[in-house]
Amino acid sequence: MADAIPPNSSQTLAIAASALHAQQTRMRIIAENIANADSTSQTSGGDPYRRQIPVFTPTQVTKGATGVKMNGVAPDTSAFHQEYNPNHPAADAKGYVKMPNVDPLVEALDMKEAQRAYDANLNVIETQRSMASRTLDIIRK
Repeated sequence: MADAIPPNSSQTLAIAASALHAQQTRMRIIAENIANADSTSQTSGGDPYRRQIPVFTPTQVTKGATGVKMNGVAPDTSAFHQEYNPNHPAADAKGYVKMPNVDPLVEALDMKEAQRAYDANLNVIETQRSMASRTLDIIRK
């Protein structure tokens, strides 16, 4: 493996900032999934809310530095589960209602992971600023 050139301070900040923005967007999408975990169709036999998944791609944030950006949102194609509730307005002819493919436990775990990634990138920015400040203090002496 070839030796990698370490990023300079502006590159480090740009990479971490792109990751902060990506994780913030990811948390918004997770929150939307949680909010719609019980959203059924408005019509009989129709499809309920479908879980959304953020899609991230690498992107050049500064010359020589690659960060991340959200490229879009993709629907989760996993199957809906059904509940028997013949009195529900979205029930099909057999009395079953399609329920969203959102698992609140999975969403909570994804939210925790996104929060930790956000915090880690925030720590990168704080550490970079601290190192720059200490370097300036050393130069002044």
